[in-house]
Amino acid sequence: MSLSVSFLDIVNAHKNLKGQVIHTPLISSPALSAIADADVWMKLECHQKTGSFKARGALNKIASLTEEELARGVITASAGNHAQGVAYAASLKGASALIVVPKTAPETKKAGIKRYGAELVVYGDSYDDAESHAYELAKETGRTFVHAFEDNEIIAGQGTAALEALLEEPNFDVILVPAGGGGLICGVALAAKAIKPDVQVIGIQTHASPPWYYSFREKRLADVVYSDSLADGLHGGITQGNLDLALQIVDDFLLVEEEHVAQAMSWLAKEHHLMVEGSGAVGIAALMQGTVPDLAGNKVLTIVSGSNVDAGKLAGIIGKHA
Repeated sequence: MSLSVSFLDIVNAHKNLKGQVIHTPLISSPALSAIADADVWMKLECHQKTGSFKARGALNKIASLTEEELARGVITASAGNHAQGVAYAASLKGASALIVVPKTAPETKKAGIKRYGAELVVYGDSYDDAESHAYELAKETGRTFVHAFEDNEIIAGQGTAALEALLEEPNFDVILVPAGGGGLICGVALAAKAIKPDVQVIGIQTHASPPWYYSFREKRLADVVYSDSLADGLHGGITQGNLDLALQIVDDFLLVEEEHVAQAMSWLAKEHHLMVEGSGAVGIAALMQGTVPDLAGNKVLTIVSGSNVDAGKLAGIIGKHA
């Protein structure tokens, strides 16, 4: 689908979400600044309701539905965080939510979905499998499908994370954004470029799921090989709508190694006492490894996008990298 989201949509979402989402902390990190030789700040969406930025887009989308659509209920597919956001937003409206997740979804995310009263279906080995099944169920049940990223209201909602940060600190030179489906990076880039047109917005993925990296360079949806990833929330394919939008407003996409994501998760726990999932740590990994060129002396923002990691898994990662 063709996406048409404006800065005004993000400003309106920001107004509508007041009191519904947490105004998450924006903190500077002297330790990370020393490593990266730059002035590094972190937007802690790991402290957001439902444990990730996804609550923003879900609340904005569900608020746009008609009474009739809400009565029929909603359905979505997700690696976990979008699902929790939709389940939470639907519960506030008294709407029924059916959520399809792949077998790889972490237990903590499945538990969160159930906590908000949604019906959970586990299907397939990947996000793409879960999404196909969810579309079939949407046809059968008449529920409204809430796409995780190829959706104007979702993108506008996610963009409020950047707007919040930039209203506090407008002068960032570079913004690093975890790139999964593209809802967050498209929303962040729209907000950031409207406020400071020369800011660089760079998406970060892992080598285990690199569709943005290759598609952005080839300017078409590229076929890529997927493997298991610590950054499960970024795993899976992208769509033409998000790619078309990103090609207009995003500056680049870069890749990090799985091992470096693990190191970043461990470092965040030890240095900042933050429980961060792999998807939320990819920007930190890029900064720690010097993946982003020409950062010296720049003011850098990285979005720490979520905290929904199984405690046992994080404990194992910290133990290994102690």
